Amino acid sequence: MSIDDSSYQAVTEFTPITIDSFKAYDIRGELGVSLDEAIAYRIGRAFAQILSQTAKSNSELQALKSAIVIGSDIRKSSEQLKQATIAGIRDAGIDAIDLGMTGTEEVYFATSHYQVLGGIEVTASHNPINYNGLKLVKEYSKPISADDGLNEIQALAESGQFADMTVKGRLQLLTDKSAYIDHVISFVDMDKLKPLKIVINSGNGSAGPVVDLLVDKLTQANAPIEVIKLHHEPDGSFPNGIPNPMILANRESTRQAVIQNKADLGIAFDGDFDRCFLFDETGAFIDGSYVVGMLAQAFLNKYPNESIVYDPRVLYNTKAVISEHNGTAVISKSGHSFIKQVMRESGAIYGGEMSAHHYFRDFCYCDSGMIPWLLTIELLSITGKTLSELVTGYISAYPSSGELNFHLSSTDAGTIIKGIEDKFSLEQPNKDTLDGLSLDFGEWRFNLRTSNTEPLIRLNIETRGDERLLASKTQDIQQWLATQGAIPA
Repeated sequence: MSIDDSSYQAVTEFTPITIDSFKAYDIRGELGVSLDEAIAYRIGRAFAQILSQTAKSNSELQALKSAIVIGSDIRKSSEQLKQATIAGIRDAGIDAIDLGMTGTEEVYFATSHYQVLGGIEVTASHNPINYNGLKLVKEYSKPISADDGLNEIQALAESGQFADMTVKGRLQLLTDKSAYIDHVISFVDMDKLKPLKIVINSGNGSAGPVVDLLVDKLTQANAPIEVIKLHHEPDGSFPNGIPNPMILANRESTRQAVIQNKADLGIAFDGDFDRCFLFDETGAFIDGSYVVGMLAQAFLNKYPNESIVYDPRVLYNTKAVISEHNGTAVISKSGHSFIKQVMRESGAIYGGEMSAHHYFRDFCYCDSGMIPWLLTIELLSITGKTLSELVTGYISAYPSSGELNFHLSSTDAGTIIKGIEDKFSLEQPNKDTLDGLSLDFGEWRFNLRTSNTEPLIRLNIETRGDERLLASKTQDIQQWLATQGAIPA
């Protein structure tokens, strides 16, 4: 549906303001404090103006449609923020394509599919209910970070020094998900699927409608997959809690559903379903780093000698799997902007982070929460193994602490990282500073880094098959961090 509204009076006068909701990779803020409709309007207008100017000065981009796609999650504030952002885009003279209620990966897909200047998802993902935000991508679904365009957008949005436009952009509503669904389902061979019972917990988030469409595709193909839907209906009040499976308490409903239904697999999503979390047939939550190893193996079995990208937080298992299956291991700094860039540079077929973000070359080099569970049911079908059987060997060979998060009460992160390096200096570990500080002692290693998205420092420890050493080193470092004013989050 196209809406033509060429008669209008654009906002032309702005007072300079400070916008505190810009982060390293995206925009997130507390509603009514650092993010509201007026701020969303400024961001939309700044984003559209800068992308348009870039396209006009770059001959390779001039074939793109002068439009921006935009979707929003189920939060009660998202639709209003989306409409304000659309107004800003259109006042910049750029067309807006409203995708309706979407997950972030749908915006990634649509940006490339419709060949437009960029895309926006209005979402706060797993943040508290009084927060919201915007995730931005530019042409061909390429990420935008503070060092690559986001600071420029912030500066223009804050100054309000927008170009005067005489023609307003058009608005088009395109809510058909068919092309996206067809592309996602193409990652698996449905003829290879064996009888499986799975639990899918959509967390009352935006995943429900997409899950329905994918399940319809499986049914149409006579795939013998039984799906038990949990907290399935989108509800912006989140009656079953904010969709964040990283919170231990939020895992219990999925775990119980797997056990009670004797399911083969449990799946849960965050609010904008760009992350996928897996539970095995016993209801046990599978740490994301082992899922990376499992999917790396699945891809290398299908596509030998390909490159796999991983981050440095937990790496023993991933490197071993890639080596055993004749792949090329490529390390990247944590964070979607860095992972996607390294994947594009290396041509990697797959990239994964322990945070449950999984990236695919054939999905615009972007992360998807839907593709991983489809690949997992295919892998279970092909191997005839349970999920616990697929990952138990990984876990015993390379046990890890899981990510431990700490608030800082007094000492700054830089001082703590320097202090822990000094603490272990006499042991002469191998040192790496690609992302925070990684020290490798041969039989064990740890990574300590500041979060790119929250005011935290994050610790990961792993060993080569030694649970006692893991427990000892975890206790040692936690106790030392406590002496430095680091409080467990």
